[in-house]
Amino acid sequence: MTDDLTLGSPPAKKKFALWAKILIGMLLGVLVGLLFKETAVELKPIGTLFINAIKMLIVPLVFCSLVSGVTSMQDSQKLGRIGIKAFCLYLATTFVAIAVGLAFSIIAEPGVGLNMVATAVESQQVSSPSIIQTFLNLIPTNPVDALASGNILQIIIFALFFGVALNLCGDKGRLAIDLIDSLAEGTYKLTGMVMTLAPYGVFGLMAWTTGKYGLDVLLPLLKVVLLIYLACIFHVLFVYAPIIRIFAKLNPLRYLKGVVNPAFVGFSTCSSSGTLPITIKAAREEMGVSKGISSFVLPLGATINMDGTAIYQGVAAVFIAQAFGIDLSTGDYFTIIVTATLASIGTASVPGAGLIMLSLIFTSIGLPLEGLAIIAGVDRILDMARTTVNVCGDLMVSLLVAKSEKEIDEDVFNKSAT
Repeated sequence: MTDDLTLGSPPAKKKFALWAKILIGMLLGVLVGLLFKETAVELKPIGTLFINAIKMLIVPLVFCSLVSGVTSMQDSQKLGRIGIKAFCLYLATTFVAIAVGLAFSIIAEPGVGLNMVATAVESQQVSSPSIIQTFLNLIPTNPVDALASGNILQIIIFALFFGVALNLCGDKGRLAIDLIDSLAEGTYKLTGMVMTLAPYGVFGLMAWTTGKYGLDVLLPLLKVVLLIYLACIFHVLFVYAPIIRIFAKLNPLRYLKGVVNPAFVGFSTCSSSGTLPITIKAAREEMGVSKGISSFVLPLGATINMDGTAIYQGVAAVFIAQAFGIDLSTGDYFTIIVTATLASIGTASVPGAGLIMLSLIFTSIGLPLEGLAIIAGVDRILDMARTTVNVCGDLMVSLLVAKSEKEIDEDVFNKSAT
């Protein structure tokens, strides 16, 4: 009798995965933008609300998750070891990324034949902070001000010191640790609630982007856009995936499936920090990375990992040099690589930051800054690709560090393939 009732019961409704909903929202946004153009631009507030909701999470999530992650690791030597591993991996992949961008642009020659001429107008010089100043700026003189202004790098440093201090307090620090653990769990729950709005936010953002820029603006720079997108895809498939296979001994296809949700959100929001809540959620729930590793490595990566931006800078610099007929020397290429790698440490992971970094590259090798205006027209579209790579790189490094520390649940990771 029970079997009959079971067989006769209506089948459960199949729910769309979040990434599928986001993809549908993105495609619908592109379609609406192409069809309605100026009217579609008015849909931007929908996307802005979603971005604001994400931004609302950033500071409490970074602070609470970092303090919670540090306090969960009682061994200070382990904390230092993890930090060094993550930092070195992030800088190494950024170095490789800009080399990939330079190689793609040198081979494809996207700017050859444009024969552009720089005007006599003096370019405004953009000064890059010195290495000493960059490190001095790591320490917040006022932690409350750092939290209020959203200075992620300073928040990370303060959270690390505060977490270590709470550990050293012993039993007296237990109450504060439990409180911050509860706050962290609250931010994770709030992240899940905000993510239900993702398909609508992505729809509004894509409708605005397509309605504002259309296809016409892409045509003159189509080669550059395609080149950067190809280089970004190459970096994920032929740098990240092999690293996962060779060094972590994990199935790269399962890693690629696990990054789908964060990649779509990063693609639409153009902010690694804005995607951080979703990145942490994917690392824990789909890749099996421990709470301690994900809470420490991912916020650090959202701040200093700029692989996608590095690819963009390599292609853009060579494109502008070729467009203006400027020959770059071996020293210029080396300067591009070093400047981009070091600049990535102190650059905000927010929309448009890549264009600011690009101005530093142009200044360092003597390219006309008016070339920025050419790139700026499609910067938002390029920002989508480079942010996606940044997010994928954050997750890749978290996997490597978790695997090396034996803090990955491989049952959860393997389940992502089913």
